[in-house]
Amino acid sequence: MSVPAPLAGEEPGLRFDGVPPLSLYVHLPWCIRKCPYCDFNSYEARGALRDFAYVDALLRDLRSELVLAQGRRIETVFLGGGTPSLFSGPAIARLLGGIRAEADLVPGAEITLEANPGAADAGRFAAYREAGVNRLSIGIQSFRDEQLRALGRVHGAAEAGAAVAAARGAGFDNVNLDLMYGVPGDDVAGAVSDLERAVALEPAHISWYQLTLEPSTAFERRPPRLPDDGVVANIEERGRALLAAHGYARYEISAYARPGRRCAHNLSYWQFGDYLGIGAGAHGKITRPAEHAIERRAKTRNPRTFEATAGTSGAVSVERIAARRAAALEYLMNALRVLEGTPVRAFVARAGQPDSAIAGARAAAVARGWLGADAAVLRATPAGLEKLNRLLELFA
Repeated sequence: MSVPAPLAGEEPGLRFDGVPPLSLYVHLPWCIRKCPYCDFNSYEARGALRDFAYVDALLRDLRSELVLAQGRRIETVFLGGGTPSLFSGPAIARLLGGIRAEADLVPGAEITLEANPGAADAGRFAAYREAGVNRLSIGIQSFRDEQLRALGRVHGAAEAGAAVAAARGAGFDNVNLDLMYGVPGDDVAGAVSDLERAVALEPAHISWYQLTLEPSTAFERRPPRLPDDGVVANIEERGRALLAAHGYARYEISAYARPGRRCAHNLSYWQFGDYLGIGAGAHGKITRPAEHAIERRAKTRNPRTFEATAGTSGAVSVERIAARRAAALEYLMNALRVLEGTPVRAFVARAGQPDSAIAGARAAAVARGWLGADAAVLRATPAGLEKLNRLLELFA
């Protein structure tokens, strides 16, 4: 959904009383093989990975971005990709050591690293733990070999289970497993069996999401045959019940956690927190109270170009959002994904406008049964979550 242009006569500028919490996203763009469903800025690694050269570029980028932070503390760090677990333990240690030296991290900050079973082992996990990573997110996707092949994954079912065991052996007790449903050849029994395998491993968190065919991917160009809507609905009903029965509370459209194990980094995104983005193709968001605007920043996508220009103005493009409608829509695109919704006071503080600015659209959404009627909370109903894009169109 595109950001709307200001309406004629719309009040310009946003009004902020303060700034939201700040996070750091670090993009490590290489992978063993590009998956056919992936629309992230990722590249197949050919030859030896220049991980130390890239880390040095990341730290130059960080130093330039920290000017925007103006002394604010960083509450979470997320190393995403690509496949960050392709990076050696010493490279991750240099990266996190540099982040600690340059930035002010809160004590006990959540530091997540994404890993894939085909690009990780016990020794590497132990090195990451020693470097300061305290949360692993493992891209399992399925425990069935046929589905893994259909998804273009480089690992098999046995490696998936072994990766979780290796993480535990390295001392990680905060582990997320990524799983997909609605994949080629999927059925209710198979999808539920994936979840049964996952909960038996007792991870702290499970991200369980439906495969979608994204633009500019191999799957969009050559669409695979996917299960029909009825099968997907049955998978969702059975899967959500199974997860709840095993103590995984659904708190966002695709996120399920044991008590106290929600992903702090992703929650900050969904609650419209600020974040610095470093690395090739990384995005950032910074609230600018003095300028009555929100600043969106995007880094150059090509890794080699990024390495050459990191820390300079040539590595980043900037967009300013100062119109109320645009800020409101961006806020709600994130916040309404969370099942408990968002307090109206948080909308006022972080979208920089009074709640009266969205009163008409909100009333229309309540009338359709897509938003709850509680005046103090903006919360999508179950019907609203199922029709989230249509709900958001009311605010566009």
